[in-house]
Amino acid sequence: MKKLFTSESVTEGHPDKVCDKISDAVLDDIISKDPYARVACEVCVSTDFVLITGEITSTATCDYETVARKAIKEIGYTEPGIGFDYKTCKIILEIKSQSPDIAMGVNSALEHKDSGDIADKIGAGDQGMMFGYACKETKELMPLAIMLSHKLTQKLTEVRKGGELTYLRPDGKSQVTIEYNNGVPTRIDTVVLSTQHSPSVDMETLRKDVKEKIIFACLPKELLDENTKYFINPTGRFEVGGPQGDSGLTGRKIIVDTYGGYAPHGGGAFSGKDPTKVDRSAAYMARYAAKNIVGAGLADECFIEVAYAIGVAKPVSLHVDTKGTGKLSDEELSNIVLKEFDFRPYSIIENLGLRNPVYSQTAAYGHFGKEGCSWEKLDKVENLKKYL
Repeated sequence: MKKLFTSESVTEGHPDKVCDKISDAVLDDIISKDPYARVACEVCVSTDFVLITGEITSTATCDYETVARKAIKEIGYTEPGIGFDYKTCKIILEIKSQSPDIAMGVNSALEHKDSGDIADKIGAGDQGMMFGYACKETKELMPLAIMLSHKLTQKLTEVRKGGELTYLRPDGKSQVTIEYNNGVPTRIDTVVLSTQHSPSVDMETLRKDVKEKIIFACLPKELLDENTKYFINPTGRFEVGGPQGDSGLTGRKIIVDTYGGYAPHGGGAFSGKDPTKVDRSAAYMARYAAKNIVGAGLADECFIEVAYAIGVAKPVSLHVDTKGTGKLSDEELSNIVLKEFDFRPYSIIENLGLRNPVYSQTAAYGHFGKEGCSWEKLDKVENLKKYL
């Protein structure tokens, strides 16, 4: 059976990703000084304008404006006159403390009142469901379409920042469509790539350069063929981009951040949130567990859904779905995950080292499938093999 599946990625200069970058830069700055800070930082950008808002409770002092301008500069918005510049953009702050009603449930979980177990100390910062996923399509144990889409946007940024294509500007998008035959990815059907650029370049040059220096440079040649379709800046010129071309908001690229649509999403964004927010930390833990299940050979594909009640440490439910690829039943694997992985917020934070400034690295090109992230380690594989 043949089917097509598509995922997209965006560059760090995309307006929504500018917001994610600033939000996580603020989080990292604060958590580096106060590991127990409560941070929910959200950002909005438009033409030469940045609004930093949210609920932040901390003993640390943050120079929000300096942090934001540094993040914007690192992205590459350094050129005057293009509608967004790190030096001249107006920055407005609207920040308040975390609600005491929420803080009460996080500071002392419902179970801690009776158990006294330190791992029951922190309650979930909100209700909701989170998903983790892993599969054998790539060495990162991620779906192929999203990994290739990220490679394209990363390469687009690399040739821009490295000066290889000097006419490129920070905003850009990619999209890759994979053809599956009997569940196996066999070829790349379509590649879409749109990039912001200066007025100096003509479309013929841009399309030729993008195809040679970006698409052919990073996509697997064995998956490309004479029938692969390429759409490079399909609408034509893309001079007006970034926050001038479109407003941006933190957390508006949650599918790009996760599995490219290949797995469900609970709806909660990641960026700007400290690890007591299970929207972020439990999604990381679910990925960690799913990746180790697949890495151990217990399944070729693994979805994990976990759900919480606000102020309660233990999940209200956890479910594993292997789409029939499990060596054991999904019920048995669910019990194994509950036994081998502690999904209480305190334990997640401690086991994954989430009270450290590790978040800016996740603000663009996905939160999963990246080397160096604690939730990507495969340290449970050998232990899990005992269940085979």
